[in-house]
Amino acid sequence: MKSRTRAPLLLLPALWVASCTSPVDEAGSTLPGKCQSESPVVAPQKTDILFVIDNSGSMAEEQAGIATELPAFIQGLREGGGVTQDFRVGVITTSVYRRVFTQNREFYSEYPRESGLLQPVPRANGSASEDRFVESSDPDLLERFRLLVKQGTSGSGQESPFEAARLAVSEPLTTTSIAEGGNGGFLRDGARLLVVVVTDEEDCSSTARPPPVIVTDDTSVDNCHKGAALLTSVEEYAEAFKSLRDSKGGRREVLWATVGPVALSDKRAEFFLDESPQGTYVRNADCPTSYGPGFRHRAMSEKFDSALDNLDSICRESYRDTLLHIAELAAVAQSLDVVNLPDPRLAQVEITRAGGTVERCSVAAGDLSYEPSGEDRPARIYFGGSCLRRADDQKVEVKVICAG
Repeated sequence: MKSRTRAPLLLLPALWVASCTSPVDEAGSTLPGKCQSESPVVAPQKTDILFVIDNSGSMAEEQAGIATELPAFIQGLREGGGVTQDFRVGVITTSVYRRVFTQNREFYSEYPRESGLLQPVPRANGSASEDRFVESSDPDLLERFRLLVKQGTSGSGQESPFEAARLAVSEPLTTTSIAEGGNGGFLRDGARLLVVVVTDEEDCSSTARPPPVIVTDDTSVDNCHKGAALLTSVEEYAEAFKSLRDSKGGRREVLWATVGPVALSDKRAEFFLDESPQGTYVRNADCPTSYGPGFRHRAMSEKFDSALDNLDSICRESYRDTLLHIAELAAVAQSLDVVNLPDPRLAQVEITRAGGTVERCSVAAGDLSYEPSGEDRPARIYFGGSCLRRADDQKVEVKVICAG
């Protein structure tokens, strides 16, 4: 893009003081000798979305509630952040371990068709298909997504969403093709990963087999909280997700959101024993339709967002605002792939904020940082300081200031 401003004195003063050689002519320089006629291109933002749906016996109403409000979620994704969104959605369940009784003996085994496996995506008419995820470009996205989140209520009563998600995004499932029974091809290079957990009970995950904690049919006992020290820690699971890399070695940006058993009023996790004529049930305080306190869910959400904007209560009557807020979080990345950028020192990013004001950011000013391109990997700009992106931004543009 052409500009009448002569940038070297403003953008690169140190180079001119230190040497009489033009920065354009320095060894290894990528500065262009004349203004470019084309601006750098901001690539569509790629996000792979993994919903982890509790399919235990108490979740029919909650699954239906999520399905009802998916139009708002999808619209929020498509409109957010001022950047074109390219997303895909897959669903797994919270079922990993199965309790089996044989000859008066109890033991555990894996759920063979679940345990982190992407579930089949129905066609819009409800018939079966071979698909394991649905693309944002699919004209039947909404109807297929609505059917997909309704995973039924015959799953494990020991909800293990952390372990299910870990299995879903780790080897061997990620390196085994869908045709061969894995999840290979769902996670894309250069795409962020958004994990959305939907459950009314505490996480009871462990990487150990058999699991060290057993959930019984006694609804008055909180087995997972009592045996928390035996479970794989929240810290270990969070680190596993945050250290994910794509096939080219690039760090994968991971976002985490939970609609879980926490208080409606303030998202706190607190044990509450509900005694009634129908029975005695462990719940979270201020969450009457939960079946356990969400200590681990709150802790995991906090690992990804200390303000807990990524956490909400499963006990809400409507999930519309919850899903809209998750869409806002998903739509706004604090990094962007860029192509056709000759040198980061010449980059100027203009962010059009809500209301039409334009904020200008640059590497030179310290509110942007830059990661150069690698083999088959575009360069990336990271936002910081006052230039952090917001959900209500209208547009993001990358421009090049002339050096010649």
